Amino acid sequence: MAKARALDKRRKSIRNIRKITRTMELIARAKYKKAMDRALAATAYTQRVTQVVARLAEAGLAVSHPLLEAHEKVENAALLVLTANRGLCGGYNGGVIRIATPRYQELKASIPHLRLEISGKRGIAGLKYRNVKIDETYLQFNDQPKFEEVEPIATRFLNDYATGKLDRLDVAYTKFISTSKQTAVVETLLPLGSLGGDEPAAKPGAKSGEAKSDQTQYEFLPSAESILKEVVPMSFKIRLFKCFLDAAVSEQIARMVAMKSATENASEMIRDLSMTYNRARQSQITGEIMEIIGGVEALKGT
Repeated sequence: MAKARALDKRRKSIRNIRKITRTMELIARAKYKKAMDRALAATAYTQRVTQVVARLAEAGLAVSHPLLEAHEKVENAALLVLTANRGLCGGYNGGVIRIATPRYQELKASIPHLRLEISGKRGIAGLKYRNVKIDETYLQFNDQPKFEEVEPIATRFLNDYATGKLDRLDVAYTKFISTSKQTAVVETLLPLGSLGGDEPAAKPGAKSGEAKSDQTQYEFLPSAESILKEVVPMSFKIRLFKCFLDAAVSEQIARMVAMKSATENASEMIRDLSMTYNRARQSQITGEIMEIIGGVEALKGT
């Protein structure tokens, strides 16, 4: 049986680790709440912008914009992968890399020019390990990405798509659905397609004509075209920003769950070691008592 002193030393070491994992869990929980509030706010804003474009279409106007139209030939594409700068968050980074790798191979096989851009140290290291060529890296995004940091990237994508330098943009990230569900996905953001597709469905029981009964009540100043010119690019920027926000909140949830699991495992190991330590200590004490009794008996014999 292991010596009691070695068991006690190991138990103290695991207790110190448990303190660290517990602290990291609390920090991740605090960051998660802030990140979730920002993600939910961005979701509401994105849905509202979507409704504006949908109502433009319902008003009987010809809704057309270069960002909404797909290019005839897709010769230039970009894949943006959003991962974390740090680990200790379970399978968060691995899930994004696993879903991004087949999409990269698929695009590379069908499109002549493919540009790969990675955000996060873990994604950069993971794809370099797979011998994948990376064209652009981003390390400035943390648990609270700012719109001012995402906007230059979004503007570059918009300009490249408008000038024909880019025909398609895919983004691989972890989508935040709820606190208990986050899914690694790859979404195509350019071309935007129909922005009205994400608008909430009509209420049950509503007649088909009720949804568009108020379409004649809208007046556009200075014009619907000018409004569309501003709304469509902003919609893309917000959607890309929301991808970064979803990735940030999903990372904190994954880290929170991983650290909670590590803390629970450490507590279980401490309980097992305490039982083993007590048995070893009891055995050691019993052995010492037997040695004393044996010594006394030997002295009596003399």
